[in-house]
Amino acid sequence: MGSTNWLSAEQQRAWRAYLLGSAQLMERIDRDLRALGLSMPEYEILVRLSESPERTLRMAELAQSVHHSRSRLTHTIARMEAAGLVEREACPSDRRGVLARLTDAGYARLVETAPHHVAGVRDGLIDLVSEEDLAALGRVFAAVSARNTAALTGRRDRAGDLVAGCPGEENDNGVADANAPATPELSTAD
Repeated sequence: MGSTNWLSAEQQRAWRAYLLGSAQLMERIDRDLRALGLSMPEYEILVRLSESPERTLRMAELAQSVHHSRSRLTHTIARMEAAGLVEREACPSDRRGVLARLTDAGYARLVETAPHHVAGVRDGLIDLVSEEDLAALGRVFAAVSARNTAALTGRRDRAGDLVAGCPGEENDNGVADANAPATPELSTAD
């Protein structure tokens, strides 16, 4: 076993800033959403379903796209179903599969909540940094996501290195491309 490649002082400062800043930002966004009656995971589920054809996804794909275990997603969806935001139904092409569908009430809740969420994201991150820094942040986390997605799916290139799916295509694990928009354009006309 080789020697440890310790972080430099600058790398350590960046890592610790990321840990503290991301924890504070996620806590703030979740707190803001809870004041509107949704948790961050519930909001993200509404977003993913709103972006999907017919506002429907298989539960397994939804779990992977929001990075939840299937059991955690099942509990969250049960709460959301009781609130009338989503509904579950058997997959017509695979009786073992279960679909989650965004209801009209769920979509209306998303349309109502999205402007508040976006304002919080802007205030908590977007408007604090330059466009160049934001672009760099996007590249950093696209690389992190690609590496971790590749590790989860086990896809390898000819050299044996793990690789992610092509941009714009779903990966083998059902996770959409990291460069896809995170929040849909919402319109009350839908």
